[in-house]
Amino acid sequence: MIGFDYGTSNCAVGVMENGAPQLLALGEHGRYISSTLYAPSRDVIVNWLHKNLSAAEQPVFQSQRARQLQKGQGALRELVLDGYPTELSFGQQALKDYLQEPDEGYYIKSPKSFLGATGLLPQQAELFEDIVAAMMINIKTLTEARLGRSVSQTVIGRPINFQGLRGEESNRQAIEILTKAAKRVGFKDVEFQFEPVAAGFEYEASLTQETKVLVVDIGGGTTDCSMLLMGPKQAAASDRTADLLSHSGERVGGNDFDIAFALKGIMPSFGLDSMLKIGKPVPANSFWQAVSINNIHNQTEFYTAANARFLEQLIRDAEQPELLSRLLKVQKNKLSYRVVNAAEQSKIGLTDFTEQLVNLSDIDSGLSVTLDRDGFAKACNRELSAITALMTDAIAQAGCEPDVVFVTGGTAKSPVLNAFLQQQFQNTPIVIGDHFGSVTAGLTRWANKIYS
Repeated sequence: MIGFDYGTSNCAVGVMENGAPQLLALGEHGRYISSTLYAPSRDVIVNWLHKNLSAAEQPVFQSQRARQLQKGQGALRELVLDGYPTELSFGQQALKDYLQEPDEGYYIKSPKSFLGATGLLPQQAELFEDIVAAMMINIKTLTEARLGRSVSQTVIGRPINFQGLRGEESNRQAIEILTKAAKRVGFKDVEFQFEPVAAGFEYEASLTQETKVLVVDIGGGTTDCSMLLMGPKQAAASDRTADLLSHSGERVGGNDFDIAFALKGIMPSFGLDSMLKIGKPVPANSFWQAVSINNIHNQTEFYTAANARFLEQLIRDAEQPELLSRLLKVQKNKLSYRVVNAAEQSKIGLTDFTEQLVNLSDIDSGLSVTLDRDGFAKACNRELSAITALMTDAIAQAGCEPDVVFVTGGTAKSPVLNAFLQQQFQNTPIVIGDHFGSVTAGLTRWANKIYS
C-alpha cells in the first residue's frame, strides 16, 4: 500500500517504515517528480500507454481506444521515418525535451489542473485519462522497482474542489478520470483523501492535546483550507468526519502565482502596457492568453493562425514594434511554457534572494528581465486576496478561531507569502510544514490505517 500525491506541480509516493511514513526516492527523479509529460506527438501517447499496460488490460483498452490507436500508429511510422524518438518522457526530462524544440512535440504541465475543467468533450476527457495513466504507470513502475514488490492499494490526494465553478460536477469528473486511470494501471484498491486533511495528519502526530488546527495547503493548482479538530484521541479514530469542522477550496495555487508573475513581471518586455501609434494602450488579452498555461481555451486561441495575423497587425500599429515582435515569436514557436517556467524559477529563486535576473536571450538576443520580491507581491495581489477569503470562509464555517495555523505546499516557502500569513494571523501561532512532503506523508498514514 502507498500514499500517492498526484500533485499539480509534483508527484510523490510514501510507504510506512518502522511506524513512520517515508517518501520514496524514485529513480533519477529523487523523491519528487515534476508533474510533466512530453511526447514526440500527442497521437502516440495512447500507443505508448497501450504498450505499457498489463496483458490483462491491453485488450480492454484496445477496444475502447481503437480509433486513437490506429491514428497513433500512423504518427509512430512518421516519427520513425523522420528519425525522431517515439518514447514519452516525464519530470525534468520532459521539460528538457520540450525546451530543446518547443515548437515540436506535445508538452503538458500539471494535467491535474485540467481534470475538473467545465465543458470537457468525451475525447478530451479520454486524452486526460491517458495522460494521467501514462504518468501513473511511470511512477508505479519506479515505486515497484524501488520496493522490489508489486503495489495494488493506494490512497490518492485530492483538493477540496478541483475547480471553482460548478464544484460538485467538476469534482465528480476529476475523480472519475483519476479513478479510471489508477485502476487501468493496476491499482486494485483506490481511495481518496482531502489533501489539507492529509497534510494535517502529519502535523497531528506531534500533538499531545486536542487542538483546533487551520490547515492551509497551497498547492500547485488549488488552495485548500480545513479546520480540523486534532490530537491523540482523534488520531486513533478510523472515521474523521466529525473532526472536519469546515473546509473551503478554490482553484488558485502555485501555477496561478507563476502566471501572474509572468504577466506582470515579464510580459511588459513583450509589449504589455505599451502604446499604439494612435495613443491607445496595446490590447492586453493576447498577453494573458500567452501565459494562461492552465486554460485550454486561452492557449488554443493564442496559437491560432488568426491570432498570429492579429499580432502582426499590432506590430505594424505599435509605437514599440520590437516589443510586440517578441510576443509574436512566443506565438510562432509555442513558447508559453518557456515564459511561465522563467517566472516560476524566479519565484523559487526569490525564496533565498531579493532579486532574480531572468535570461530570455533565446527569445530575443540580449533580452533579460530583473524581478524582485516587491514585484512578486504586487503581481500576486489577487491570488493572495483569494487565499485570505478561503481562510476567512473556513473559520466562519467552523464558528471558532484556530489554536494554530498549519501551512504546507511548495508556494508556502515564499517569504512574501510568509509575511502575508503573519499579517493575517498576528496573534495565532503559524507552523510551516514540510513544504512538499506533508500531504504525501499524511496520505501514507491514512493508507496504512484503512488497508491494514
